[in-house]
Parts: sequence; structure tokens; C-alpha cells
Amino acid sequence: MPPKPKFSKEEIVNNALLLVSEKGVQKLTARDLAERLGSSPRPIFTIFNNMDEVLKEVYDSAMELFGIYANQIVEGIPNFKQIGISMINFAIKEPKLYQLLFMSEHENEKSFNDVLSHLGPVADLSIKTIMADYNMTYDKSYELFKHLWIYTFGIGALCATKSCVFSNDEIIDMLGKEFRAMIMLIMKE
Repeated sequence: MPPKPKFSKEEIVNNALLLVSEKGVQKLTARDLAERLGSSPRPIFTIFNNMDEVLKEVYDSAMELFGIYANQIVEGIPNFKQIGISMINFAIKEPKLYQLLFMSEHENEKSFNDVLSHLGPVADLSIKTIMADYNMTYDKSYELFKHLWIYTFGIGALCATKSCVFSNDEIIDMLGKEFRAMIMLIMKE
């Protein structure tokens, strides 16, 4: 009979998520995670086959956390703009998780559609919101989302790497200007 796990899968993943949030994905090693758990690495491998499986769970948990940020509602701000603000706020408050989700190398991704597949429900929500709020076709909504996501990603990357610090008002202003410019351009096409 296999040994009874010392920690639950959830305990291991939660501690791994906190480790990545505090120190970055490069510190997600069996040794560092075991130290955080106050144990040897062995209990980790009674639940997981390897650290890649742990990383996959951490990635999924970080994406769930990002989804919570993306679904926050603020009165008086258009829904789609809120998602962009939330993405940047996630980069500011959880820079290491932002880096894990959006700034990690992906060998197989070659197009924006490949990147989009990793965004999960946030991308679908964004495109549907644009379609509903601005009465746009799927193709035009996708195009607007693509350009604005790339712009928002850039601001988030600057914030996550502490290259720039922006106030909330600056973020709202920058996203608003970019949105107005892109929607006028896309609607003319």
C-alpha cells in the first residue's frame, strides 16, 4: 500500500503558488517548495510525478486568480476597460504571477491565436463584451481585443518588472486613449 500523503494536493499547490508569487517561478524547485512546507521533497512526489505537474497546477491557479481580477466590477468604467485595468493591477500587485502567466517563454506559440488560447475565459469574455457593448462583429471585436491586449500587456510588463510606475488615473487615461484610437481605426475598415 502506498504511503498516506503528508500534504494534500491543494496544500502543495497553494504553497507553490505563494512561493512563485513571492520569489518567482525560478524558485519553484522541489527543495524550495519542501522547505516552505517544512518537509523533505518526498511528500510532494507522493501527489505529483514531477515538478512540471506542480508548475502546471500553479499556472492554472494563477490564471484563476487573474480571472478574479479580470471580473471585478467598478461602477462608471466600461466593462472592457475594466478588464484592462484589472490586468495591469494584477501586474502591479502580483508581478511574479503576471510574469509566469504572460512573460514566460512558450516554444510552440507563433501567432496571437496561440497566445489567445492561453488566456482562457478572460479572452472570450473580453471579445463577447466588445461585441455586446459596441455592436461589433466577432472579427472586428477580435481585432480590437488583439491590439488592446498587446498594448495592455506592454503596460503590465513595464509594471511587473518595476520598469515604470503608473497611477490608476494614468492607467485609465492611457487605456481610454488607446481604445478610442483603435475603435475609430477598426470601425473605418
